[in-house]
Amino acid sequence: MVLWLQKEICLKARPRGFHLVTHEIVQQLPELAQFEVGLVHLWIQHTSASLSINENADPNVRLDFERFFNRLAPEGEPYYRHNDEGPDDLPAHFKSSLLGCELTIPVRQGDLNMGIWQGIYLGEHRNHAGSRQLVATIQGQPKSE
Repeated sequence: MVLWLQKEICLKARPRGFHLVTHEIVQQLPELAQFEVGLVHLWIQHTSASLSINENADPNVRLDFERFFNRLAPEGEPYYRHNDEGPDDLPAHFKSSLLGCELTIPVRQGDLNMGIWQGIYLGEHRNHAGSRQLVATIQGQPKSE
């Protein structure tokens, strides 16, 4: 038997940068405990933020990510046309497209089956963003009773 579950979860507002959100996501998905094996798909419903998986121990990695992507997609370039919401608007869309809006993570024995040094990053690419909405879809084999 395969079980499907979908729900929307909300991540609290954060400042611009890369933030570990693994714990916040798992806290809002107690239904994970029902699954022996499966997949969780996470989809961020925004075009100016991103999701990725990377280093969860050294906070310097997240700072370096921010510096790297700011150099890759700088603000205020004279050839940008889309700047309706400020100079961080188009660069935020570039970063979101480069990093992506979705993740698929294996589930094993009721928990995310990631490596010991892996964590889920929210890439917040706007200077003044609010909370971020995710759609979590879990598919898998339920634990036997």
